[in-house]
Amino acid sequence: MAMEPVEGLGPRERGILALEGRGFSGPGAKERAIRERLGLAPVRYYQLLNALLDDPRALAHDPVTVNRLRRVRDARRGER
Repeated sequence: MAMEPVEGLGPRERGILALEGRGFSGPGAKERAIRERLGLAPVRYYQLLNALLDDPRALAHDPVTVNRLRRVRDARRGER
């Protein structure tokens, strides 16, 4: 059985990674940007982001951001 070629990320996934690549000033700024730019509730955004961190397409698209977020996620898991 031949493997299907891996397609790139969709606009929503690329938008999530782009949002994670920028800095935010002040409380609530990131949540506001999530709602305004992506039209997502913050809870749904973080669910999608967590799934993206395990997606090889995301790693290929933005390895710096994905690896940084993976390190943060792994550190938080280690604290529990």
